[in-house]
Amino acid sequence: NSTELKDIEYVRSLYCNKLEFLRFDSSVGTFVGFTELGVKNAARLNKDQRLLAAAKAQRGKYCQPNVGNWYKTALTKSAPPTVRLRSMTPHSSHHPAMLVCSVYDFFPSEIKVSWLRDGQEVSSDVTSTEEMADGDWYYQTHSHLEYTPRSGEKISCVVEHASLKEPLRTDWDPSMPESERNKLAVGASGLILG
Repeated sequence: NSTELKDIEYVRSLYCNKLEFLRFDSSVGTFVGFTELGVKNAARLNKDQRLLAAAKAQRGKYCQPNVGNWYKTALTKSAPPTVRLRSMTPHSSHHPAMLVCSVYDFFPSEIKVSWLRDGQEVSSDVTSTEEMADGDWYYQTHSHLEYTPRSGEKISCVVEHASLKEPLRTDWDPSMPESERNKLAVGASGLILG
């Protein structure tokens, strides 16, 4: 949370077939193996004091001189989410209706998605996915609310994210066609971002 980033770590990981088998982490100060071969290599590398000292020095030589550039170019960047609210058939028979709040194209990954029913936060019958990387630095997540509809009620999906000045609230309107609801959510995020 500061430009100094005093807790910065130097981490070097080695992979084979997408499986991490060896890692050096400056906060640990030694090599750690995660497979049989990795454990053997870690034991061998940790005995080489010159190599171990060089690996420990990388935090000061590589990370700290560059942290200012990283902070300016990457760590302060954010992208606002796009919200899509839709109705689906529920997976269980507990309730006859289910709403899905899909949140797309946001960065960084930390986000909070919640539901309001007539202004009160709902916590039961809600399931959510973890934030999922899209592979392009953006993330998505999905929250499901199973419910029994009541006449005249107002249900909203509320998204809180670092890129937003205030929470983005998307109200469910069963009478509005889905394409119009999508336009409304995108338009509302544009107004909030100014």
